[in-house]
Amino acid sequence: MAKIPSNTHQTTVSSFNPSITKHMKGSKGGPFKLLENMKQGKWNLSDFDIGKPLGKGKFGNVYLAREKKSKYIVALKVLFKSQLQKSNVEHQLRREIEIQSHLRHNNILRLFGYFYDDTRVYLILEYAPRGELYKELTACEKFDEKRAAKYIRQLADALAYCHSKKVIHRDIKPENLLLNYKGDIKIADFGWSVHAPSSRRTTLCGTLDYLPPEMIEGKEHDEKVDLWSIGVLCYEFLVGKPPFEAEGHNETYRRISRVDLRFPSHVSPGARDLISKLLQHNPNNRLPLKAVLNHPWIRMHATPVLEQKPASQR
Repeated sequence: MAKIPSNTHQTTVSSFNPSITKHMKGSKGGPFKLLENMKQGKWNLSDFDIGKPLGKGKFGNVYLAREKKSKYIVALKVLFKSQLQKSNVEHQLRREIEIQSHLRHNNILRLFGYFYDDTRVYLILEYAPRGELYKELTACEKFDEKRAAKYIRQLADALAYCHSKKVIHRDIKPENLLLNYKGDIKIADFGWSVHAPSSRRTTLCGTLDYLPPEMIEGKEHDEKVDLWSIGVLCYEFLVGKPPFEAEGHNETYRRISRVDLRFPSHVSPGARDLISKLLQHNPNNRLPLKAVLNHPWIRMHATPVLEQKPASQR
């Protein structure tokens, strides 16, 4: 029997172990049926069968779950209010819910809804069966050009959509990227993202290895921080480590500020060109997302993403 621990009590519900095939074919109506159920009233924990833990975090855990009426498989993110309050991040959670629940893109993890009780907040998320991209990268050490280009193309398309909605992610890294059953990217964890109609922010956030110069230097920043992150990711996919990795924080800061970029010999000229055009100190000089999608290295190695409306029309 699966259990979700609580600060005050434990709730026990039926456990299960669905295969990926069942996840895709066994649900009655899929996410549309799930959303229909959501509109009929508020969620509570008794609406779900709880399965195995999928991951643990600072503020709670993520569990495999199945909504009982639709039989649809989801990931249930369980966050403890006490931990959120202790770390003063309730505002981040509210922002994450507000932003992610309104985003609709093939390469963005869907947030179907949320509910809460006295001690916990529950996020009902799309289930990505293949888990964190970080684990795949660690297992492979690095990706070949075809796989790296596929991921960068999907990321660029998803971020173009986000930016068209005035949403900046600000924390793109392998740990925040999941893979669905087909092996396609799903951007997750919008805790550091921001809806910024003014497009100018000064908050220092995100993970050090992926922060652009303007953020570590405390300057204003806009959606072009995500362009830098794509460049860092492309390098890491091909090399196996971030481009500015160093022994200490100070040295990492220095290398980022100077854009101290060094390529191993196996990185192809096309990949070097794309990465170099994204990792520009001046944000205005970074290659725009549309140009990333049309870059010769991307076009050579990546199959075009599924046809969708242009980002500006979504």
